[in-house]
Amino acid sequence: MNNIGTYVLLSFISAIVLFAICRKTAVFDCFLSGAKDGIKNAVSILPALIALLFAVKLLTASGITESITAVCSPLLQKIRFPAEILPLCILSPISGSGSLSAFQDILAVYGADSYIGRVASVIAGATETTFYAVTVYYGAIGVKKIRHTIAAALCADIAGFILASFFVRLFFY
Repeated sequence: MNNIGTYVLLSFISAIVLFAICRKTAVFDCFLSGAKDGIKNAVSILPALIALLFAVKLLTASGITESITAVCSPLLQKIRFPAEILPLCILSPISGSGSLSAFQDILAVYGADSYIGRVASVIAGATETTFYAVTVYYGAIGVKKIRHTIAAALCADIAGFILASFFVRLFFY
């Protein structure tokens, strides 16, 4: 039972290969063509990904997230948003691994069943790595004008952060 996922995946891949063979498709040539296109796409988005990873490391190592948290804390208290979660909110649109690290730090300090832990859990599960997704997907297809996409996605992220705090407070406290 532990390997059911492996068997399902193997069955799925086998079914695709058998279907292609029945249709007299050159399976290996198609695979090579797809792999070649995948490498081209990876190379084309590599500079943007490196810049994104550099920005995340810069934000966390320089202490900018902590400084922003200290400055924004009075405003956040007025809307009853826990300031301890702000580093997660800053990193969440930028990097999945950076936000996961911030999320783990929050859970280690406050616990999963605390108000702060629950809000962080909702944010971690309900928000998107906006800049990463735009970099990868738009970069792969060559879209250059992303101004409205970023603005709309960041508005959705901010709404998700605020609503996470509101609904956790509404349903659990």
